[in-house]
Amino acid sequence: MVIGVPKEIKNNENRVALTPAGVAELRKYGHTVYVQVNAGEGSGFEDVEYIAAGATMLPTIEEVYGIAEMIMKVKEPIAAEYDLIKEDQLLFTYFHFASSEELTQAMLAKGAVCLAYETVERPDRSLPLLVPMSEVAGRMAVQEGAKYLEKPLKGRGILLGGVPGVKPANVLILGGGIVGTQAAKMAAGLGAHVTIMDVSLARLRYLSDIMPPNVQTMMSNDYNIREMIKVCDLIIGAVLIPGAKAPHLITRDMLKLMRSGTVLVDVAVDQGGCIETCRPTTHEDPTFIIDGVVHYCVANMPGAVPYTSTVALTNATLPYALQLANKGWQQACRDNMDLQLGLNVVDGKIVYKGVADAFNLPLTPVSQVLVEEELAN
Repeated sequence: MVIGVPKEIKNNENRVALTPAGVAELRKYGHTVYVQVNAGEGSGFEDVEYIAAGATMLPTIEEVYGIAEMIMKVKEPIAAEYDLIKEDQLLFTYFHFASSEELTQAMLAKGAVCLAYETVERPDRSLPLLVPMSEVAGRMAVQEGAKYLEKPLKGRGILLGGVPGVKPANVLILGGGIVGTQAAKMAAGLGAHVTIMDVSLARLRYLSDIMPPNVQTMMSNDYNIREMIKVCDLIIGAVLIPGAKAPHLITRDMLKLMRSGTVLVDVAVDQGGCIETCRPTTHEDPTFIIDGVVHYCVANMPGAVPYTSTVALTNATLPYALQLANKGWQQACRDNMDLQLGLNVVDGKIVYKGVADAFNLPLTPVSQVLVEEELAN
């Protein structure tokens, strides 16, 4: 298979979809890999490393899209890339379709095959291609939240861990999944007083067992959230519903319950956000203030630590990329239900329920599409 790795062009996105080690592995199986010049520069990988691994470098993004059967990316295509996508071209990347009807309609119109990292799902319901970036984002949420609590950045002027004689900050984490767990570990390690909320008692029991003494658990409901936000300094939204929009757990009217300088970090913003007042921001302009509350809503948080993120992402995606390249996407998705669940849009049809529901669009069963593909070939 011919695989293309374009340079990411989303604002301040420094990650790349494939390391030189990943190129070498694909080349070992006889696949051709084209990488755009300087695609890996932001992550610390030079063109000479890709060439040594067996990649062919192409100078423009147009050439990469034009030659590739499978495009491997990190972030969803943006408007400038829509016209470069070919019919039946396989795109293997994070899409988060449910948060963007424009992107969904564009991919339907192009007739592309969109296999989303974030909905590849194992039988145990784990999301193997979302986990590494969730781990990074969870840890970064506390790092960034601690920074924006500083007074020069309009926060409350509180040190997360406090000092002897001064109480530590109160941190509220909404969601006890991968992001929430990693955020809690980081915040607890810095000495904060941490509360994790989740709707699953089983998950709360597990977290209660593994977390240090300065982390407590609480059932997530509207009443408890409203009570907790009155006394918390840093609030982290870490809610995920695979392939669907996140619910608004903090609504506009709740801001008046918070103290001035409270910091909100919405890690779910690329899925619509679990804080109503959040909107996607960039590393270039990461925050805004509403009612004295600082909102940090960067949609590609791991892009700020691109070396760590790129290596972690390639470690997770490469086994699946090899299956797609070795067998072709149709056979790979028939053989591996993990990959089949990653299919969101195929040949102008929505095949993932969360995306169809988000925009009230018709859903085509993925099994039907795979049969149609088999008959067409």
